[in-house]
Amino acid sequence: MTDKNAYIEKAKAQIDQWNAEIDKMKAKVEEAQADSKVEYQKQLDEARKQRDEAEVKLKEMRAASDSAWDDMKSGFDKAWDSMSDAFNRATSRFK
Repeated sequence: MTDKNAYIEKAKAQIDQWNAEIDKMKAKVEEAQADSKVEYQKQLDEARKQRDEAEVKLKEMRAASDSAWDDMKSGFDKAWDSMSDAFNRATSRFK
């Protein structure tokens, strides 16, 4: 497996994990009292936004040629770290 394919598989696994977290968050939003529900919904929306951005990056990674991949990898790493941090901040309020 090439570095690119391994990276893509790792990113896909992370998105799958985020989808599971979003499902848990959605259940908590539905169970929350009215006063908490608005705040939880905001955090859920933020988590979904970060997940959607990650999926876009994943598509870009898949489309990148092998020669372009080496040049793009550091940019992907920085973007991915930023999205991960934002997702974790959004989900931390649900724990």
